[in-house]
Amino acid sequence: MLTVRICQHQSCRKKGAAKVIQAFRSLAPAEVTIEPSSCLGQCGNGVMVLVLPDQIWYDRVRPEEVGAIVDRHLIRGEPIRAMLYRKFHPTQT
Repeated sequence: MLTVRICQHQSCRKKGAAKVIQAFRSLAPAEVTIEPSSCLGQCGNGVMVLVLPDQIWYDRVRPEEVGAIVDRHLIRGEPIRAMLYRKFHPTQT
């Protein structure tokens, strides 16, 4: 089962983390767990989203991008390479 953690700490909160988590909660399939997270340690790159157990990181996620993540990654199992956090996925282009 997939779990999506969305940082709700200071810098992510300032960049709209509440709206991002709201979008995930309204769009994600029922079998996907959506969790608010404390700091994920990547301040300044938020809103940070971590998909587990895949260990896939998305950075600078905006509410309008959540639908694409839900459709392609959470439903079809295809992480969106163009949106991946380069620090942890440097060769994914």
